[in-house]
Amino acid sequence: MHGDAARVRDDVLPEPVQTEAPRPAEMPDYLEHAYWWAYLRPGAVRFFDRPWLVNLILYGNYFRLRDAALAELPKGASQKTLQVACVYGDFTEQLRAHLGPDATLDVVDVAPIQLENTRRKMGGSGSAAFHLQDSARLSFAPAHFDNVIVFFLLHEQPDAVRRATIDEALRVTRPGGKTIFVDYHRPSRWNPFRYFAGLVFWLLEPFASDFWARDISAQADADLHGFEIKKQRYFGGLYQKTVFSRPGPKQGAPTSPHRSC
Repeated sequence: MHGDAARVRDDVLPEPVQTEAPRPAEMPDYLEHAYWWAYLRPGAVRFFDRPWLVNLILYGNYFRLRDAALAELPKGASQKTLQVACVYGDFTEQLRAHLGPDATLDVVDVAPIQLENTRRKMGGSGSAAFHLQDSARLSFAPAHFDNVIVFFLLHEQPDAVRRATIDEALRVTRPGGKTIFVDYHRPSRWNPFRYFAGLVFWLLEPFASDFWARDISAQADADLHGFEIKKQRYFGGLYQKTVFSRPGPKQGAPTSPHRSC
């Protein structure tokens, strides 16, 4: 999911989400129109936020994809990590545990109900900082985070918003860090889930078919000069992990983007 520039701190669990900005976040029209049933109602949060159900929705691949995303991040390092959008299941809790006590974790989302739900699952005690922000208009300074992770968000966004989200995630990642995207990918023709997923997209995911028609790198408006781009496919190509990394100043930058699959 995604919001407007307002900071939410994880201080005391029983307290509701508090923001510094006096005006509420503006809910994107497409989100209210297309995904109210999945993310914006209390009943939906209670129903969908179960790891086993997320695993079922992803045809048994949730835990594998979650762990593949976490494997890109160093364990126990004192680094700053940003999670763009809340995720159903135990993703954020596992991410926090993987990072270790010396790392910081920030989570952004446009929907207060999603931030409250994730904050509750985290158990308080300063385990993360929560921010009511739009993924397409992050308020963080450039190169603010060592790592940025976007887990199954892009396929839920229309093209212009998706492009801005990709660009913003890259913008706030420092040289030497990683920007990690895990999402759907157009599978091989022999994969029967290509057609089943296509039907689900037609019924419930209005932006997903457009998303998986192109590589993530082709949907970025940002200058990708100097980035190394690695893509790994899963489950017959139905899912992908695409990682953008850029050498730090001491390493020197390559002259052009490199892609490997």
